[in-house]
Amino acid sequence: MVPRESAVVKEYSALLGRIKARIRSARVEALNAVNRELITLHWDIGKMIVEKQEGETWGLEIIKRIACDLQRSFPGIRGFGWRNIYSMRNFYCCYRENEKLQSLIAKIGWTQNILIMEMCRNPMEREFYLLMTCKHGWSTRELQDRIRDRTYEQTLLNQTNFQKVLPGEMSREARLAIKDEYAFGFLGIDANSDERQLENAVLAKVEPFLQEMGGLFTFVGSQYRLEVSNREYHIDLLLYHRTLRCLVAIELKTGDFMPEYVGKMQFYLAALDDLVKTEDENPSIGIILCKSKDRTIVEYALRKSDGPVGVSVYRMTRALPAQFKGQLPAPEQISRLLDE
Repeated sequence: MVPRESAVVKEYSALLGRIKARIRSARVEALNAVNRELITLHWDIGKMIVEKQEGETWGLEIIKRIACDLQRSFPGIRGFGWRNIYSMRNFYCCYRENEKLQSLIAKIGWTQNILIMEMCRNPMEREFYLLMTCKHGWSTRELQDRIRDRTYEQTLLNQTNFQKVLPGEMSREARLAIKDEYAFGFLGIDANSDERQLENAVLAKVEPFLQEMGGLFTFVGSQYRLEVSNREYHIDLLLYHRTLRCLVAIELKTGDFMPEYVGKMQFYLAALDDLVKTEDENPSIGIILCKSKDRTIVEYALRKSDGPVGVSVYRMTRALPAQFKGQLPAPEQISRLLDE
């Protein structure tokens, strides 16, 4: 009798789980459909206004008049103030000649679209944040923080050998997953702290650390133990990247980057792939996080390395160093990476 009751309970639990999953799926689809229609509505309103203004003398006053009349016609419905209608006009102007980006704008919310349109300076930067918001599900607040932190520039400036040593699709994903610089001001420690203090501060604030790393990482362990030929080795931090489906070894260095760090990281990656990685996971990658680095030395150190390694720096402030401005890749290189 007991086994029979247990089986019924399991069957019921499984059925309930499927129903819950279907409800959640339907809710998500419904919200996405509403959002797509809302973005289309704003696009169409902007388009009608622009087409009427072209060749006419109508300016801002006509937008204010439209806003007043719409608010009278649809009392209680928000979103038709003159500033928002003016944004609809600019929204259409911004994307009407860029069909590639038109396919992305309906996948995120209206407020997020306005942030990207108003805070980004060129189509490639807008494309980057549209793609990353779609991919990572950034909230409005997260998106605003990412733009202010110059995630676009930091991602394009990153120094890795991924393109050379990783297969095509994983290489592209990995290059977009690593930043050149991370802001660790939230750790609340002195810039001159030693490596153990830095590691302990990270462990005390794992969640914001993972968010700063990109939001798709999960924490595996600290001082992760590897045993090779009866000798113990310890990786400072071991993470897992959900999209890349691979282990990510992180070494924390509180000084300048040294070329020998790459050899040590390659040893860790080889051991992880042999001893820890499962068959369905991709090759492990490594990130060496230093207080500072010479970009030329990093370039030489990575040129002949055959393990997937990236070298980044961390700061206790959120500002792109002045010397890096103007060093972004050429527009055609950026476009090719985003297209891929």
